[in-house]
Amino acid sequence: MNRVLGLILAFAFLLPGCAGEDEPVVNVYSHRHYDTDQALFDRFAERTGIQVRVVSASADELMARLEREGPASPADLLITVDAGRLHRAKTRGLLQPVESDALAAAIPSHLRDPEGYWFGLTQRVRILAYSRDRVDPDELQDYEDLTDERWEERVLARTSENIYNVSHLASMVAALGPEAAEEWVQGMVANFARPPQGNDTDQLRDIAAGVGDVALVNSYYVGRLLNADDEASRELGRQVGIIFPNQDGRGAHVNISGVGVTAHAPNRAHAVQLMEFLVGEEAQQAFAEANFEYPVREGIDWAPTLREWGDFHADTLNLERLGEHNNEAVQIFDRAGWR
Repeated sequence: MNRVLGLILAFAFLLPGCAGEDEPVVNVYSHRHYDTDQALFDRFAERTGIQVRVVSASADELMARLEREGPASPADLLITVDAGRLHRAKTRGLLQPVESDALAAAIPSHLRDPEGYWFGLTQRVRILAYSRDRVDPDELQDYEDLTDERWEERVLARTSENIYNVSHLASMVAALGPEAAEEWVQGMVANFARPPQGNDTDQLRDIAAGVGDVALVNSYYVGRLLNADDEASRELGRQVGIIFPNQDGRGAHVNISGVGVTAHAPNRAHAVQLMEFLVGEEAQQAFAEANFEYPVREGIDWAPTLREWGDFHADTLNLERLGEHNNEAVQIFDRAGWR
């Protein structure tokens, strides 16, 4: 990193502390990078007079910064994706518990920490995406079906380092036990069409290109393609069908993007007020329409694409369990050779 770029980054990281002493503010460290989030922060500021100042970086960078800053941190809220990461922030002492009737009423219990350290903002469903040309969807019902020999050299996946894969496997450890979860990973590895790589969009592209026929992806990636500005992306989305797995059993695996109040939040009351705003009807509607995520709050209209996909049965495992089984999931991946 050259000296000029270093100074720019350092200045950007100081911004949350720049508000005047008399100006009400809430400082947000966020791993999310969507225009909708900023629009909601602006709307909150307009209505309350509380300014929202945001630092954006990866989850690991933000948590490292919170540890480095300690009690002097200006951060009030940590927003990130994946319940496992939120559990990690909790166990590292980076969050504090919150009691809020509004949060408890808006968010189902399995989508928030039992002790109030973090709360879901949006839901992300792990689906099976398949080639409409080469796959009979009646052949696929459950995640476990992907280990059948009929799918040899046909399954696509991201690497085992991907947090969505780690949390999904953690949910399987919780539901099935470690031995059955490891057997599933071994079966997946045996059926890979190519070494794990890329992001969820890359899995969809490789389905369309014929590299493989079925993949594990988050549903909103398909929604983005179907609603993209360019026709090529929309056509790619139309080549892929989706299946919500395990509908006769535990349900489709769900993860979240979520939020927690930082351990040393200097503006705790404002932080809680912003969290309550983000799970209100207006914000939940905006999340659903803009990024094709599912709202955590019941009674919110889904985006048209989500409505077309129809209702589904979701796994209601408390997402705290994803963090509890995180390390075990990583070890299973390593033993089975999912790289």
